[in-house]
Amino acid sequence: MTKSDLSISYYEYNAFVIEHGGKTVAIDPGATFFYYFQMKTAIPKSLWPSVSHIVVTHGDPDHYWFADKMVAASRAPVVMNEAMIRDTPAGPRALGPRSKGLAFDWDIANAEAMSLGETRKIDGISFSTVKATHGPLTLKVGPFQKTEYPGSNERVGWGSMGFVMTWNGRTLVNLADTLLEKEAWASIVEPDVLMLPIGGKEAHNTMDVDEAVEAVKMIRPKVVIPMHYNLRAFFTTKYCPADEQVFRTRVERLGSRCILLSPGETWRECQEKDK
Repeated sequence: MTKSDLSISYYEYNAFVIEHGGKTVAIDPGATFFYYFQMKTAIPKSLWPSVSHIVVTHGDPDHYWFADKMVAASRAPVVMNEAMIRDTPAGPRALGPRSKGLAFDWDIANAEAMSLGETRKIDGISFSTVKATHGPLTLKVGPFQKTEYPGSNERVGWGSMGFVMTWNGRTLVNLADTLLEKEAWASIVEPDVLMLPIGGKEAHNTMDVDEAVEAVKMIRPKVVIPMHYNLRAFFTTKYCPADEQVFRTRVERLGSRCILLSPGETWRECQEKDK
């Protein structure tokens, strides 16, 4: 059997590095969200220079805190929602990864700004955009709680969009931080890999396990990789909690393979086929 060079590394939240067909795609090069009030890179710096494409699914700082620094190291194009870029008196500027509020101050020269429903081929990879709806974000620290809702003047979920990526005979889908959007995802049929969030039961900012299973049932992917659950944030490692074992059992009953990756772990398809 011919070996596949497909490998997918997970770095928590929605941070992935996908290697396939001579390309290296980094998704959401962000940071752990104020874990002990430190914003550390999710994707190791040693990998930055090898990245060929960068995908930013939305404007929450923890999802692309280090995007500009990865661009400087790799010179890779950044694929993102056109809502992430605005014309300013100084010229086109992207929403700054570490800027406060909605500050469009990132002077980026290699952005690939896409609209919803668009398909574009960028350096050998076909990108199609799909709807993603970020839910409200509830922050809890001790007895204090604050909920922020996505909106026209709020950074939470800014420019949210999922991506269908196809190259070298494989289709991989990343739905980003999103609630369930059955109607919008009807066109996604049997991709090789589906990455989707499962940790929204308490925070309600993404799908929970039940809703993610509904998405899998509809999309029918060959392989499913859950993300955005049991996260490091503030003083816990269980922010956006979810029972990933229950999710895997339910997914595999539907006929899809479910791969559970710990932060920093890599799934290599060729190793699986060699077993």
